Amino acid sequence: MRPDRSLTVLFSAFAWVWMFVVFMLCFFASFSVWLVTAPFDRGRYWAGFAGRKAGSLASLVNPLWTFSWAGPAPKDPRKPYVVVTNHESSADPFLLARLPFEMKYLSKKSLFKIPFFGWAMYFAGDIPVDRGDKSDRGAALARCAVVLRRKVSVLIFPEGTRSRTAELLPFRHGPFRLAIECGVDVLPLGISGTRGVIPKGTWLLSPSRACVMIGEPVSTAGLTPDDAPALAERVFVIVSRLRAEAAAKVALDAASA
Repeated sequence: MRPDRSLTVLFSAFAWVWMFVVFMLCFFASFSVWLVTAPFDRGRYWAGFAGRKAGSLASLVNPLWTFSWAGPAPKDPRKPYVVVTNHESSADPFLLARLPFEMKYLSKKSLFKIPFFGWAMYFAGDIPVDRGDKSDRGAALARCAVVLRRKVSVLIFPEGTRSRTAELLPFRHGPFRLAIECGVDVLPLGISGTRGVIPKGTWLLSPSRACVMIGEPVSTAGLTPDDAPALAERVFVIVSRLRAEAAAKVALDAASA
């Protein structure tokens, strides 16, 4: 059952105030842990993990959102993967923060300028990129390679931007070439339910259920950079399936609520 408009207004006001508090918590969690662990944790695994767990409070306490995850989480959180998923909305990071393992986000540079939220991303070790600058995209992928060598996974949205429709955009080949060159597996995820959670043109949040489904790792053993396009197509199919499974779980959970 969806709350009536008066409750939506009340809950939205609470949620925005709470999210600002969460942004501050993310910053202080990442910064505090970074201060302690910087000498021995060059990959900033624990600083990022602390900030991400603080960020998960945005959806845990929000009365309008019911976010969940399903599927086989990696047994070894320090085994690095190139993690790829579809991108539905600006609420995706709040959903992904619920996952029980840390990964560094390849994110547009403008996000790092947001007070507290962007500062937390910096101390968490996330990787900024100017999507309109081809040379910067290459440099950002090089920084991703450094993170992978430090035994920390990286998350990349291979569509490059959010699709304006429910259809997935073609996957760019860069993330898959990165995985092949670094000799790490690709970990596919599928997101469903976050589209429209934070609607454009209004401050009111949409009551929503969302889920991220974890798939099985896809090996890159024996592949060369020339195989990146075929690998991208193969993972595209997997992500599409995982998104459908996530949608089915959202529907099942809603029916049983």
